[in-house]
Amino acid sequence: MGLLRLLVLALLASQPEVVGGAETVGNSSEGLIEFSMGTFRYFELNRSFPKEAILRHISSNVTFLIFQTHSQYQNTTVSFSKTLLPNTSGTGTDKGLVFTLRPEHSVCTWYLETLDAEPVQNVAIPLSYSERDPIPGGCNLEFDLDIDPNIYLEYNFFETTIKFAPANLGHARGTRALPCDIGTGQDSRWRLQYEVYQYFLPEKDLTEEGLLQHLQRMAEVPQVLANAIKVATLTANDKTSVSFSSLRGQGVIYNVIVWDPYLNTSAAYVPAHTYACSFEAVEGNCSSLELFFVGFIFMGFFFYVLITRLTTIKYDVRLILTAITGSVGGIFLVAAWWRFGILALCMLCVGLVLGSLVSSVTLFTPLGNLKIFRDDGVFWVTFTCIAILVPVVFLGCLRILNILTCGFVGSYSVVLAVDSYLYTSLSYITLNVLKRALSTDFRRALTSVPFQTNDFIILAVWGMLAVSGITLQIRRERGRPSFPPHPYKLWKRERERRVTNILDPSYHIPPLRERLYGRLTRIKELFQKEQPAGERTPLLL
Repeated sequence: MGLLRLLVLALLASQPEVVGGAETVGNSSEGLIEFSMGTFRYFELNRSFPKEAILRHISSNVTFLIFQTHSQYQNTTVSFSKTLLPNTSGTGTDKGLVFTLRPEHSVCTWYLETLDAEPVQNVAIPLSYSERDPIPGGCNLEFDLDIDPNIYLEYNFFETTIKFAPANLGHARGTRALPCDIGTGQDSRWRLQYEVYQYFLPEKDLTEEGLLQHLQRMAEVPQVLANAIKVATLTANDKTSVSFSSLRGQGVIYNVIVWDPYLNTSAAYVPAHTYACSFEAVEGNCSSLELFFVGFIFMGFFFYVLITRLTTIKYDVRLILTAITGSVGGIFLVAAWWRFGILALCMLCVGLVLGSLVSSVTLFTPLGNLKIFRDDGVFWVTFTCIAILVPVVFLGCLRILNILTCGFVGSYSVVLAVDSYLYTSLSYITLNVLKRALSTDFRRALTSVPFQTNDFIILAVWGMLAVSGITLQIRRERGRPSFPPHPYKLWKRERERRVTNILDPSYHIPPLRERLYGRLTRIKELFQKEQPAGERTPLLL
C-alpha cells in the first residue's frame, strides 16, 4: 500500500500546473468545466447546452472566492444554482459572484448559461482571497446580489459612468461578517479606500480575441497595478460612482481595487469593459463610426449647441442645418471684409478661433481633470479667458496672429479629417468641449483618453504641418504690407482709374453689350461652311 501511495503521488506531481495562464476548453457535450485557481479558461456557451464550472482542492487558508466570466457583447448568466434567483445569479458581459467559504468547503460549483441565439465565447477565472483581504461588494445595498463584486457600467454619447457596491472587511471561515452600518471608526469598513483604474485597448481593435486577452491583465491586483492607469481614489465617504468621457469605438476596461490601509491588503472587483457603442444596434453601431467635424467655429458651433439643447431634431437634420448656418456665417464674414474691410472684426474672429483651440488643448491635458473644473462656471470662465487672451496678446501684430491661426487651426483640421478614417484621441481636444456645451452632466466626467502609436504619429504630423505652414507664410509675406486694401476698395479704385486715364487700353474697351455680340458672331462663324475660292461661272468666248 505504501508503494502504491507513492506512485499515485508521483503521478499527480508530474501533471503540469498552469498558474496565471489561459487554457482553452471546447464545447464538450458533458457540460462540465474543471477550473484551477487563478487560471483563465476559454470556453464556448450555447443556449441549448448550459455548463457547470467546478473548482476542487480549495486550500484551507482561502476564505472567499470570486468567480468571474467575460464576453465581448453577448450576455452570460452565472449562478450558484441551476434555478436562477436574483440574489444568487448575475447576467451580463462582465459578471462575477463571491462565494464565502465555510470550514468544510473544499469544492465550489457554478452554473453557466446564455439565452443568446448565437454561441458566446467566454473567458473565466476563479480568484482566491484570505481572511485579511477586504471583500469587494460586501456591503451591497443597491444591487440584487447579497455580496456584489461587479462594476455596473452605463454609457451614452457624452459620458461613461461606472458604479459599484461598497466593500467590507474580511473575516475568517465560519465567522460572521462585520456589520456594514454600525460605527465609522478604524475597526469598520469606513477605513477602506477605493482606487479606480482605466486600461485602454489598442486603438481600432474591436476583435473578440483582443478583448478577452487584455481582460486577463485587469482581473488580479498585481496585473491591474502593473498595466492600468489610476484615475481616481475614493474614500468610504465618497459616492461609489465615477464618470468618464465616452470614447466611441475605443475599447476601455475599468476596475476598482479596494485597499485596507490598516492591514495593507487589497482585492479587485470584477473588471468591466465598454466600447461606448453597440455591436448589434443599427444606430450607434461600432462598425460604422461617425464623427462631427467641428468646422464651423462661430455660427456652426453655437447654432449646433443651441438646437441640440433646445430641440429634439434628429442628428442628421441638425448637421444639415448646422452646415447651412455655418455657410451663412462664413459668407457674412467674407462679405464684411470684401465690402467694408472691417479688419478688427475679422481679426477678432481669427484670434478667437486660435484662442479656442489653445484653450481646448489646455483643458485637454490632466489640468482639465482637476475638481475645480467640474464647476461649469469655473470651466467656462477659464475657457473664455484663455480664448480672449490670445487675440489680446497679438493685438499689436495682427499679421502674425493670422499666420499662426492658419498654421495651427488648418493643420488641426487635417487631424480631424484623418480621424474620420484612422482613430486618434486628438479629435477629443475639441469634441470634449462640444460635449461639455451640450450636456450638463458631462462636467463630472473624467476626460482621460488613450495616447498610443497613432496619436504620436498624428501629433508629429500636426506639428510638422503647423511649423511648415507658418514658416512658408512668413517667408512669402516678407516685405509685403500687413494687410492689403479690401477687394471692394481695389475694384473701385481700378474703375476710377480706367475712366480718367485715356491712355489705358482698357479705356477704349467697347461696352459689354457690343463685346458679347462680337463673341457670339465669332462663335457662329465656327459653324459656317467655308466658301471655295475662285470663279465658278464659265468664261464667255
